[in-house]
Amino acid sequence: MAYIPQQIDAVSGDQYRYALTNFRIAHEKVEEQRRQLEEQEKQVALLRARIALLEGTANDEQQESRHLGGSSVDDFSIKNTASLLERSINRWAADIVRAPPSALSDIYGAALGDITGSYDPVPYNVSAMQAQNILRHAMSEVISSEIINNLVVTNSPEANVQLTRIHEHLFARNPVVACVWRRQTFSAAVETCDPEMTAAILAETLPGLTKVLGGSANNTAPILASAYTFSRMLHSAPSSSTDAFYRSFVPELGSILYPRQIELVRRCLKSERGEQDRVGATIFPGLVKVTKGNVATTEQNQETVHTVVRRAQVICECALALSGNVPMQG
Repeated sequence: MAYIPQQIDAVSGDQYRYALTNFRIAHEKVEEQRRQLEEQEKQVALLRARIALLEGTANDEQQESRHLGGSSVDDFSIKNTASLLERSINRWAADIVRAPPSALSDIYGAALGDITGSYDPVPYNVSAMQAQNILRHAMSEVISSEIINNLVVTNSPEANVQLTRIHEHLFARNPVVACVWRRQTFSAAVETCDPEMTAAILAETLPGLTKVLGGSANNTAPILASAYTFSRMLHSAPSSSTDAFYRSFVPELGSILYPRQIELVRRCLKSERGEQDRVGATIFPGLVKVTKGNVATTEQNQETVHTVVRRAQVICECALALSGNVPMQG
């Protein structure tokens, strides 16, 4: 049997050194790319931390659990906090009616005058239910206009008005920037409203009622404090939308009952008969989420969209009429 020599694959020394050099160059490039990726990851992490700091979401679990009991705004947290505030308002109004410092007709007339701007004498006997509900309406308007819709960040009413205007201007131009600015601003907001500012709010918005209630008006401080907590939760905590903010609304006395905006707390006999009824009193404000709609021509011309996330709690005129001699509007 003839011997067949084995063939051995061999390369020259120059080819070997060439391949080794190319391998070393490729390895160095891969290692350089790996270091670049690590550096990019570090920069992304720093950028995310910076964004979280600007948005006020850094360490939000510790901050929010200490101040508000949560780390985000959702339907559940809104419902729970609003329910606590609503019970606080109802308890305040019920305590006044249970031991009124003045005649119920005087209290009713003062609250109605502060709401409408017309302080005419009340020409009929006022029931406890009517007085209690007009008190709740008056307090709802104060909370809506002076606390929730006015960004209370400092103990200076003038400064708060200016900050609210700045936010409106930013939101009109860029909702995301406005969101970051609002959260960052509220991260340095006062913990509670100063008693002097609270007294100034009541003196400006409810001058007649404050005078009639006398010392009993001091019992409104806890309500406004709870309202401020509710407002801070809405404006400073992170939410699912980075281009939205919340505003409240109070249906006017005598306005038409719109089902999408109001929730009746008592049966409305007129509407059940197919007749038109109107708002007798708003006992708790409604809440809307303000966002920007589809782009029209430019970012600044986006349509503002108001979505009702919590309907206002309302009692109709006919339900109030059943509790006393209140003339119905035709």
